[in-house]
Amino acid sequence: MIRNFLKIAFRNLAKNKTFSAINIIGLAIGTLCCIYIVMYVSDQYSYDKHHNRAGDIYRVNSWTSGNGNESNNATGSPPVAPAMKNDFAEVEQYTRLVPTDRLGAKQHLLSYRQKSVYEKNAVYVDSTFFEVFNYHFVYGNGSDALKEPNAVVLLKPAAEKLFGQENPVGKLIQVDNAYGKQSLKVTGVIDESLGKSHIQANMFMSMNSGGMGSFTYTSTAWAAYNYALSYIRLRPNANVAALEKKLPAFLAKYGAEQLKEMGMQKRLTLQPVSSIHTTLGYRNELSKTVDSSFLNMLLLIAALVQIIACINFMNLSTARASRRAKEVGVRKVIGARVNDLVKQFLCESMMLSMLGLLAALPALVLALPYLNRLTGADISLSFLTSYKFWLLLAGTGIFTGLLAGSYPAFYLSAFMPIRVLKGNFRSHLSSVGIRRSLVVFQFALSVIFISAIIVIYSQLNYIKNKDLGFEKAQKIVFSFYTDDIKSKIPAFSNDLRQLAGIDAVSQADNFPSQLVSHDWPYFLEGSNGAAGADVQFIWTDQHYAKALGIRLAGGRDFRANDSGKVLINEAFARKLGLDPSSAPGKRLYPQEDGGPVSFVEIAGVMKDFNYNSLHNDVKPLMLRYNPALATDDIIVSANTTDYKGLLEKIGLIWQRQFPAVPFEYAFIDEEVQKLYETELTLSGIINSFTAIAIFISCLGLFGLAAFNAEQRSKEIGIRKVLGASLLGISTLLSKDFLKLVGIAFVVATPIAWWATDRWLDAFSYRITPSWWMFALAGSLAMLITLCTVGIQAFKAAVANPVKSLKMDG
Repeated sequence: MIRNFLKIAFRNLAKNKTFSAINIIGLAIGTLCCIYIVMYVSDQYSYDKHHNRAGDIYRVNSWTSGNGNESNNATGSPPVAPAMKNDFAEVEQYTRLVPTDRLGAKQHLLSYRQKSVYEKNAVYVDSTFFEVFNYHFVYGNGSDALKEPNAVVLLKPAAEKLFGQENPVGKLIQVDNAYGKQSLKVTGVIDESLGKSHIQANMFMSMNSGGMGSFTYTSTAWAAYNYALSYIRLRPNANVAALEKKLPAFLAKYGAEQLKEMGMQKRLTLQPVSSIHTTLGYRNELSKTVDSSFLNMLLLIAALVQIIACINFMNLSTARASRRAKEVGVRKVIGARVNDLVKQFLCESMMLSMLGLLAALPALVLALPYLNRLTGADISLSFLTSYKFWLLLAGTGIFTGLLAGSYPAFYLSAFMPIRVLKGNFRSHLSSVGIRRSLVVFQFALSVIFISAIIVIYSQLNYIKNKDLGFEKAQKIVFSFYTDDIKSKIPAFSNDLRQLAGIDAVSQADNFPSQLVSHDWPYFLEGSNGAAGADVQFIWTDQHYAKALGIRLAGGRDFRANDSGKVLINEAFARKLGLDPSSAPGKRLYPQEDGGPVSFVEIAGVMKDFNYNSLHNDVKPLMLRYNPALATDDIIVSANTTDYKGLLEKIGLIWQRQFPAVPFEYAFIDEEVQKLYETELTLSGIINSFTAIAIFISCLGLFGLAAFNAEQRSKEIGIRKVLGASLLGISTLLSKDFLKLVGIAFVVATPIAWWATDRWLDAFSYRITPSWWMFALAGSLAMLITLCTVGIQAFKAAVANPVKSLKMDG
């Protein structure tokens, strides 16, 4: 029987080549999109699931509140994790991780023999790190790699930069960074072949290697110094909820006095390590996290694109029902059961689905580089060796075949044999109403997608053109990471000032778009210290505001030798209850002591500028004058159209001042753009998949229009003989479809308005959706429909009426 089903299915596919091609192309494109998105989402949820007993590993997060600020932190105080292992039987092991880039050492100059390279993302870790987390050791052994002081485990790409393919275990490398120079012994090389992790580091240094690592060992701070990432592994079957309930008393036992002295509140929470990568809302994350709602939206888009492809199949199958009606009638007369007919039609849809899969697979392989660029992923062809991929592929094919073929199968099999043999093709299932509803659904989705493109583009354009309060164009940044280099910064800055095309040069330890790592509570002279406000601050010289075009709301800019002077922004002035015009000259004291020698004096008040993402309001900020500490970055304000020539001149100065250091630079406008990578990725995805959804919808619409024109060929011939114009006939064939798109617009607009407004809520600075955005989306949908249907309508209108009137009905 199956052989007979397949034979009939092949005959029908061959007999209706155009409609078969439309269905196969639509299903192939939909399947490609669906499979890739599922693979991408699965990849994002796979982080940290490869560790042994990953379900027992938790990160200890901390919520802190004080000085008018509160935050959820991925980090906490250093002694928390060791004390938890000591106090709670449920805790089997712990490990801590201290990122050096948050503590002043952003990059590290690694040297071996005559070779030197810069490396980012270095961390101090406890000796138990590779006991809790699993990595594949290319060289060395994880059990004892970090037990000795001054030991380092390198990620394979970092090791290859210095040693090539040589085994580096046992070799000494020189590390030069903001902490000074140090020799470290390489005890291992690892790769990430076991799986992806939120811990993205290139160097793992043993905690007892001096600097902040050794400080972490001895720290007894339970309220302050929330910089360490702490992880615990629980014993099997430990009760996590019960353990969390013990944490308030645990924290009070060790830290109540310190918290009271600092006027702080603190809570500890446990977060499963496998959920870290897909959870937002925590400060000081080690790597970029992904919003799970964004992933859910991608899955929804994948499902909708696949459903649109299935709708094409349903519409075309039911529209051409009359071609199969007599076949159904004859089969029923000679004894075919309804179940047999359903199986026959489902078999045909399954065959089309499988042909779509066969077309989708090579297309997916070819499109993979583009799709990875679109999503920022690194999915490789290794998925072809995974049984999960083939299960996904088979499941998608079966689901698509059943979904696409279900309604046509039951519709066609429900024909009454006596009626269809007499030429009455009606079934007890309404095809026209359902077909129209499906077309409305298709184009409602298209209108929603187009609306999303317009709103996202408008928001990104708003971000691009919004006055951030500083000038981001033509600003070049040079960053410095070692003490030897930093000592030569003043000479390098003076050389730069002599070049034509440079307006200003400033030294600082930060620049807009970067995380400000310093903050402390300050209060006004004469006020209660408890009334202080937390403020982030940046060390700068007297040229910072000029180099970035920061405007003043009151007071004056820094001058040379302005020791003890600060510039504050309007947000901090408001927090302190100060007016910008009267704030200059006021003294501020840090909350720890308020002694007479520790105050700073306000020189001026800056207009608020967005030094971080527009997702958030401007926070209190202070610029502190101290060129000796402003040695991380040089900001150059350029005024030239010949960047290549200017950078070549700067490169010559760099080579003279820093001959052993790679010449690296960045542009502030590009760094600011990186703050919106998620939105740019979403925009690219929405654009691409909207185009795909519209293309698939148009394929189906094209097929329906062709069939409609074919069915009405005699009517068109008669109308032409009676004098109907081309425009009149084209309008006749197009108006029904345009009505359906109009209904789709009415249905889609409130949904699109609600969805885009919800998305915009993530921004503190945002546009307001306007009626014209949705009207434009509807107009574009109308235009697309008119072009698609119009081709077939025009073709039918110009056809020779004599031929159509001679055709057998």
